[in-house]
Amino acid sequence: MAGDTAKKLFVGPRFRRIRQQLGLSQTQIAEGLGISPSYINLIERNQRPVTAQLLMRLAQTYDLDLRDLATADEDRFFAELNEIFSDPLFRQIDLPKQELRDLAELCPGVTHALQRLYAAYNEARRGETLVAAQFADRDEGGHYEANPIERVRDLIEANRNYFPELEQAAETLRDEINVPAQDLYAALSTRLREKHSIVTRIMPVDVMRETLRRFDRHRRQLLISELVDAPGRAFQLAFQLGLSECSSHFETITGRAGALDDTPRRLYRITLANYFAAAVMMPYAAFHGAAEALSYDLQVLGQRFNVGFEQVCHRLTTLQRPTARGVPFFMLRVDNAGNVSKRFSSGTFPFSKFGGTCPLWNVHSTFDTPDRLLKQVIELPDASRYFSIAQMVRRPPAPHGQPQPRFAIGLGCEIRHAPKLVYASGMDLEKAEGTPIGVNCRLCERENCSQRAEPPITRTLILDENTRRVSSFAFSNAREL
Repeated sequence: MAGDTAKKLFVGPRFRRIRQQLGLSQTQIAEGLGISPSYINLIERNQRPVTAQLLMRLAQTYDLDLRDLATADEDRFFAELNEIFSDPLFRQIDLPKQELRDLAELCPGVTHALQRLYAAYNEARRGETLVAAQFADRDEGGHYEANPIERVRDLIEANRNYFPELEQAAETLRDEINVPAQDLYAALSTRLREKHSIVTRIMPVDVMRETLRRFDRHRRQLLISELVDAPGRAFQLAFQLGLSECSSHFETITGRAGALDDTPRRLYRITLANYFAAAVMMPYAAFHGAAEALSYDLQVLGQRFNVGFEQVCHRLTTLQRPTARGVPFFMLRVDNAGNVSKRFSSGTFPFSKFGGTCPLWNVHSTFDTPDRLLKQVIELPDASRYFSIAQMVRRPPAPHGQPQPRFAIGLGCEIRHAPKLVYASGMDLEKAEGTPIGVNCRLCERENCSQRAEPPITRTLILDENTRRVSSFAFSNAREL
C-alpha cells in the first residue's frame, strides 16, 4: 500500500500548465487520456493524485518531455520568489529556500500574486504620485492594476511565450497566400486591399515625421514611413492583418487572463498582434525545421525568411510547440544605458523584474564592436551555466541630425543545449571558463566586483574611511535574515 501511494503525485498546477500549453480543454485532454473530465478537474485542483502511469501516457500521447516542461516554469517562479524575499522588508523572516521551491511548484498562481503585490509595493515605496492615485481609486471601489508592461510580461511568461491559436492562424494565412518570403510584402498588401479594402502607402519621412506606421480608419489606408526597412514593412502589414482577421483569437487569449484594466488589455492585444505578425513571416513548421537544420545560424535564417536579426532572435524564443519544440532560448534587448526594453524566455534564465542586467555580460560590449557577433559562457552565483550570443542592431534609421537608435540583442540558452548551436562548434563547453555574472547588483552577492553599482540588499554595507577596495561597496559575509 505504501509503495502504491509513493507512485502518486499531487501536481495539479503543473498538469494544468501542460494542458494549457497544448491548447486543450479539460474534456479534450480527458478524451485523449481515456479518463473522465471530472477526474481531470480534480487533478488540476490537487484533490486527486496523478499516477506515474498517467503522466507517461500524457507524455506518449502528446509527445511531451514532462521534465523540461515543469522545470522551466518552476525555476522561473522560484527565481521570482527568491528575488522578492531577498528584500530587506523580509530580513526578520527566516524563510528556507526549500519552502520557496515548494511554493513555486505547487502554487504558481500565488507566485504571480506575490510578484504583482511586490511590484505595486516597490512603486509605492518610490513615492510615485500615479500609484498613490491608483491606490486611492482602488479604495473607492476601483480595480488596481500594477505596471501594465510588467503585467503583460507576466502574461507572456505564463504562456511560455507560445500561443497555439495564433500559430495555427498564421500558418493558415501563409498556406492561403502561398508565396516565398521575398514576395510576402506584395502578397500581404494585396490581401489587405482585396479582403479588407485597406490600401498600403509608403510615405515620405517629412509627412510621417515621428510615426513609423499609422492606420487611417476613415480613408482605409495603412501608412508606413519610408524609414522602415523591407522586413519591417512586411511585419507592419502582417500586424494589420492580425488586427483585421484574428480579433476573436485575441479576445479569447485576453479573456483567459482574467480581469484587466484598459491599458494592459490594449498592450496585450498589441503584443499578440506582434506575435501573429512574426508567425506569419516565420511560419512555425518551416522556421523550426530550418532552425534545426541550420544549427540555429541566425544570419542564414534571416536571409531565408527575409527578416532582421532581432526578429529571428525573438521568434526563436517562441518555439514551444509540444510536438516540435526548439531550443529553449531567452532573449533581451538593452540600450547603451542598460535599460531593458525587451525580455522573453522559454527557458530557465532568472531575469530580474526590478533592476537592470550585469555589466559583465558581454551583451553590453556589442556597442564597442557593432559589426561583430559575440559569444560567451556565463555562470550565475548558483553555478548554473548558460551559453550566450550578442550583437548590436540599428533600427530604424533616423534622418541626419537625429539620434540613431542602437540596441544590443542578447540570446542564450542553458549550456546543455549549446551543442545544437553552430556558434558553439569547436568549443569544449565542459572546460570553457564561464564569466561569473549576477542577475543584477542588488541581488548578486559576489565580492570584489569592480563593476558593482550598488551593494546587495541581502548583506550589511560596511563603510571604512581608511580603506578603498576594488569594489565601491564592501559588505558582510553573513546574509541578513
